[in-house]
Amino acid sequence: MTGVPASAAGGTGRTPAPGGKLGAAAVNQASLWNIANILTMIRLVLVPGFVMLLLADGGYDPAMRAWAWAAFAVAMITDIFDGHLARTYNLVTDFGKIADPIADKAIMGAALICLSLLGDLPWWVTGVILFRELGITLLRFWVIRHGVIPASRGGKLKTLAQGTATGMYVLALTGPLATLRFWVMALAVVLTVVTGLDYVRQAIVLRRQGLAAQRAGGGPAL
Repeated sequence: MTGVPASAAGGTGRTPAPGGKLGAAAVNQASLWNIANILTMIRLVLVPGFVMLLLADGGYDPAMRAWAWAAFAVAMITDIFDGHLARTYNLVTDFGKIADPIADKAIMGAALICLSLLGDLPWWVTGVILFRELGITLLRFWVIRHGVIPASRGGKLKTLAQGTATGMYVLALTGPLATLRFWVMALAVVLTVVTGLDYVRQAIVLRRQGLAAQRAGGGPAL
């Protein structure tokens, strides 16, 4: 024995535990390639293909618009499954938290903008929906340190109405179905505004509660 502590000799005297920071980092890195994140990535990749199909031949080819609708439908379906899989099988990652809302906004935003460019959808409708969606995304990052606002029933209904209405506009519909899609989109716009205002209210309350808790605990009020 030398009588010198292992730490003084330049070592720790023990092998780092597999469950330490290095092990945790390896686990987090590996979890990036889970099924939920892969579905999110597929949704992102679908966006440029969807745009090309919808705008092909000036946007007036029914067959191409049907293919565009199929791509849009796949994107909407994967949006349902990736969130469900992430929550059910504990596959939530930092990448998924950021990429999932981006993928949602990308496919919906691309559809709305293209439809307005084609003259099928008024620009004010596109503006209202995109302003709400982008605003809520920024608001989510603003209050994330204080907590997460759970998805409401109204928010889920809004997403369903938006997806259904936009999908109907992507298709080259005529007659009664064209009239029906107008009212479905009207419902989507109303739900977009109402749920957006409710989200703002919840975010303000959550932030106030978080700041109050920080002050009570002696932490900085950010």
